[in-house]
Amino acid sequence: MARYTSAACRKCRREGTKLFLKGEKCYSQKCALSKRPTPPGQHGQSRQRKMSEYGLQLREKQKARRAYGLLETQFKRTYNRATKMKGVTGENLLQLLERRLDNVVYRAGFATSRAHARQLVNHGHFLVDGEKVDIPSFTIRENQVVTVRKRSHNLEHFKIVREGSSRIVPKWLSVDADKLSINVIALPERDDVDFSLQENMIVEFYSR
Repeated sequence: MARYTSAACRKCRREGTKLFLKGEKCYSQKCALSKRPTPPGQHGQSRQRKMSEYGLQLREKQKARRAYGLLETQFKRTYNRATKMKGVTGENLLQLLERRLDNVVYRAGFATSRAHARQLVNHGHFLVDGEKVDIPSFTIRENQVVTVRKRSHNLEHFKIVREGSSRIVPKWLSVDADKLSINVIALPERDDVDFSLQENMIVEFYSR
Protein backbone atom coordinates (compact mmCIF):
# COMPACT_ATOMS: atom_id res chain seq x y z
CA MET A 1 0.00 0.00 0.00
CA ALA A 2 1.29 3.47 -0.90
CA ARG A 3 2.08 5.84 1.92
CA TYR A 4 3.82 9.15 2.54
CA THR A 5 7.35 9.06 3.91
CA SER A 6 8.26 12.75 3.89
CA ALA A 7 8.57 14.83 7.07
CA ALA A 8 5.11 15.51 8.52
CA CYS A 9 5.98 19.02 9.69
CA ARG A 10 6.73 20.07 6.11
CA LYS A 11 3.08 19.50 5.28
CA CYS A 12 1.92 21.89 8.00
CA ARG A 13 4.40 24.53 6.85
CA ARG A 14 3.30 24.09 3.24
CA GLU A 15 -0.36 24.61 4.14
CA GLY A 16 0.40 27.38 6.62
CA THR A 17 -1.68 25.85 9.42
CA LYS A 18 -1.41 23.15 12.07
CA LEU A 19 -2.68 19.80 10.83
CA PHE A 20 -1.79 18.02 14.11
CA LEU A 21 0.26 15.31 12.40
CA LYS A 22 2.86 14.87 15.16
CA GLY A 23 0.71 14.38 18.23
CA GLU A 24 1.71 16.25 21.37
CA LYS A 25 4.59 17.99 19.59
CA CYS A 26 2.00 20.09 17.73
CA TYR A 27 0.80 21.55 21.04
CA SER A 28 4.30 22.41 22.28
CA GLN A 29 6.87 25.08 21.45
CA LYS A 30 8.74 22.46 19.40
CA CYS A 31 6.13 22.77 16.65
CA ALA A 32 7.98 23.47 13.39
CA LEU A 33 5.25 25.83 12.19
CA SER A 34 5.77 28.05 15.23
CA LYS A 35 9.51 28.22 14.59
CA ARG A 36 9.36 28.55 10.79
CA PRO A 37 5.95 29.75 9.57
CA THR A 38 7.13 29.97 5.96
CA PRO A 39 6.69 27.20 3.32
CA PRO A 40 9.49 24.59 3.25
CA GLY A 41 12.35 24.71 0.79
CA GLN A 42 15.13 27.08 -0.16
CA HIS A 43 12.72 29.61 -1.63
CA GLY A 44 10.00 29.29 1.00
CA GLN A 45 9.82 32.96 1.89
CA SER A 46 9.65 34.03 -1.75
CA ARG A 47 6.52 31.89 -2.22
CA GLN A 48 4.48 34.37 -0.19
CA ARG A 49 2.61 35.78 -3.16
CA LYS A 50 -1.03 36.10 -4.14
CA MET A 51 -2.44 32.81 -5.42
CA SER A 52 -5.01 32.30 -8.15
CA GLU A 53 -8.50 31.02 -7.38
CA TYR A 54 -7.43 27.58 -8.55
CA GLY A 55 -4.37 27.71 -6.28
CA LEU A 56 -6.52 28.55 -3.24
CA GLN A 57 -8.90 25.69 -4.03
CA LEU A 58 -5.99 23.28 -4.47
CA ARG A 59 -4.45 24.27 -1.15
CA GLU A 60 -7.74 23.67 0.72
CA LYS A 61 -8.06 20.25 -0.87
CA GLN A 62 -4.46 19.37 -0.03
CA LYS A 63 -4.90 20.64 3.51
CA ALA A 64 -7.88 18.34 4.14
CA ARG A 65 -6.25 15.37 2.43
CA ARG A 66 -3.04 15.71 4.41
CA ALA A 67 -4.78 16.32 7.73
CA TYR A 68 -6.77 13.09 7.46
CA GLY A 69 -3.86 11.18 5.89
CA LEU A 70 -5.52 10.17 2.62
CA LEU A 71 -3.99 9.62 -0.79
CA GLU A 72 -5.56 11.43 -3.74
CA THR A 73 -7.53 8.41 -4.95
CA GLN A 74 -8.92 7.76 -1.45
CA PHE A 75 -9.87 11.39 -0.99
CA LYS A 76 -11.58 11.62 -4.40
CA ARG A 77 -13.52 8.43 -3.61
CA THR A 78 -14.73 9.99 -0.36
CA TYR A 79 -15.73 13.16 -2.20
CA ASN A 80 -17.73 11.12 -4.73
CA ARG A 81 -19.59 9.47 -1.84
CA ALA A 82 -20.37 12.90 -0.43
CA THR A 83 -21.89 14.06 -3.73
CA LYS A 84 -24.38 11.17 -3.65
CA MET A 85 -25.60 11.96 -0.13
CA LYS A 86 -28.50 14.27 0.67
CA GLY A 87 -27.54 17.74 1.89
CA VAL A 88 -24.58 20.05 1.25
CA THR A 89 -21.69 18.24 -0.45
CA GLY A 90 -18.95 20.07 1.47
CA GLU A 91 -20.48 19.30 4.86
CA ASN A 92 -21.14 15.70 3.80
CA LEU A 93 -17.46 15.37 2.90
CA LEU A 94 -16.31 16.63 6.30
CA GLN A 95 -18.77 14.33 8.04
CA LEU A 96 -17.48 11.28 6.15
CA LEU A 97 -13.88 12.22 6.99
CA GLU A 98 -14.70 12.73 10.67
CA ARG A 99 -16.54 9.40 10.84
CA ARG A 100 -13.56 7.37 9.67
CA LEU A 101 -12.60 4.84 12.35
CA ASP A 102 -9.02 6.11 12.61
CA ASN A 103 -10.27 9.68 13.08
CA VAL A 104 -12.78 8.61 15.74
CA VAL A 105 -10.00 6.86 17.66
CA TYR A 106 -7.82 9.97 17.41
CA ARG A 107 -10.53 12.49 18.32
CA ALA A 108 -11.47 10.39 21.36
CA GLY A 109 -7.90 10.70 22.67
CA PHE A 110 -7.00 7.03 22.17
CA ALA A 111 -4.09 7.93 19.84
CA THR A 112 -1.60 10.78 19.67
CA SER A 113 -2.24 11.52 15.98
CA ARG A 114 -4.35 10.25 13.09
CA ALA A 115 -1.34 8.34 11.76
CA HIS A 116 -0.93 6.67 15.16
CA ALA A 117 -4.66 5.87 15.22
CA ARG A 118 -4.40 4.33 11.76
CA GLN A 119 -1.59 2.08 12.95
CA LEU A 120 -3.56 0.97 16.01
CA VAL A 121 -6.59 0.14 13.86
CA ASN A 122 -4.46 -1.75 11.32
CA HIS A 123 -3.04 -3.86 14.14
CA GLY A 124 -6.55 -4.96 15.13
CA HIS A 125 -6.81 -3.35 18.55
CA PHE A 126 -10.41 -2.10 18.10
CA LEU A 127 -13.89 -3.59 17.95
CA VAL A 128 -16.98 -1.91 16.49
CA ASP A 129 -20.15 -3.17 18.15
CA GLY A 130 -18.16 -6.17 19.35
CA GLU A 131 -16.75 -7.07 15.93
CA LYS A 132 -13.07 -6.69 15.06
CA VAL A 133 -12.43 -3.97 12.46
CA ASP A 134 -8.92 -3.33 11.15
CA ILE A 135 -9.82 -0.98 8.28
CA PRO A 136 -8.98 2.68 9.13
CA SER A 137 -11.44 4.03 6.53
CA PHE A 138 -14.38 2.13 8.06
CA THR A 139 -17.27 4.60 8.43
CA ILE A 140 -18.73 4.74 11.93
CA ARG A 141 -22.50 5.23 12.20
CA GLU A 142 -24.48 7.00 14.88
CA ASN A 143 -25.01 4.95 18.08
CA GLN A 144 -22.19 2.54 17.26
CA VAL A 145 -19.69 1.74 20.01
CA VAL A 146 -15.93 1.44 19.46
CA THR A 147 -14.00 -0.48 22.12
CA VAL A 148 -10.46 -1.71 22.65
CA ARG A 149 -10.30 -5.49 22.50
CA LYS A 150 -9.74 -7.17 25.87
CA ARG A 151 -6.31 -8.62 25.14
CA SER A 152 -5.01 -5.14 24.25
CA HIS A 153 -6.04 -3.56 27.57
CA ASN A 154 -2.72 -4.35 29.21
CA LEU A 155 -0.61 -2.64 26.56
CA GLU A 156 1.32 0.29 28.00
CA HIS A 157 -0.30 2.74 25.57
CA PHE A 158 -3.84 1.90 26.67
CA LYS A 159 -2.83 2.01 30.33
CA ILE A 160 -1.87 5.64 29.70
CA VAL A 161 -5.19 6.24 27.91
CA ARG A 162 -7.07 5.02 30.99
CA GLU A 163 -5.31 7.66 33.04
CA GLY A 164 -7.08 10.29 30.95
CA SER A 165 -6.22 12.59 28.03
CA SER A 166 -6.01 16.37 28.04
CA ARG A 167 -7.44 16.53 24.52
CA ILE A 168 -10.93 18.00 24.23
CA VAL A 169 -13.36 15.33 23.02
CA PRO A 170 -15.91 16.59 20.45
CA LYS A 171 -19.52 16.68 21.57
CA TRP A 172 -20.61 13.95 19.14
CA LEU A 173 -18.47 11.38 21.00
CA SER A 174 -18.89 9.99 24.52
CA VAL A 175 -15.71 8.44 25.95
CA ASP A 176 -15.36 6.05 28.88
CA ALA A 177 -11.61 5.94 29.53
CA ASP A 178 -11.89 3.26 32.24
CA LYS A 179 -13.68 0.85 29.90
CA LEU A 180 -11.70 2.06 26.86
CA SER A 181 -14.90 2.63 24.89
CA ILE A 182 -16.14 5.33 22.53
CA ASN A 183 -19.85 5.87 21.94
CA VAL A 184 -20.88 7.80 18.83
CA ILE A 185 -23.88 9.64 20.28
CA ALA A 186 -24.50 11.88 17.24
CA LEU A 187 -23.21 12.69 13.79
CA PRO A 188 -20.41 15.27 13.57
CA GLU A 189 -21.30 18.80 12.48
CA ARG A 190 -19.37 21.41 10.52
CA ASP A 191 -18.05 23.14 13.65
CA ASP A 192 -16.60 19.90 15.04
CA VAL A 193 -13.60 19.89 12.66
CA ASP A 194 -10.47 20.64 14.71
CA PHE A 195 -8.65 22.80 12.14
CA SER A 196 -9.52 25.68 9.81
CA LEU A 197 -10.92 24.53 6.47
CA GLN A 198 -13.05 26.01 3.68
CA GLU A 199 -14.79 22.93 2.34
CA ASN A 200 -16.68 24.91 -0.31
CA MET A 201 -13.37 25.46 -2.11
CA ILE A 202 -12.82 21.69 -2.24
CA VAL A 203 -16.21 21.29 -3.90
CA GLU A 204 -15.32 24.05 -6.37
CA PHE A 205 -11.98 22.36 -7.10
CA TYR A 206 -13.59 19.05 -8.06
CA SER A 207 -16.43 20.79 -9.91
CA ARG A 208 -14.10 22.46 -12.40
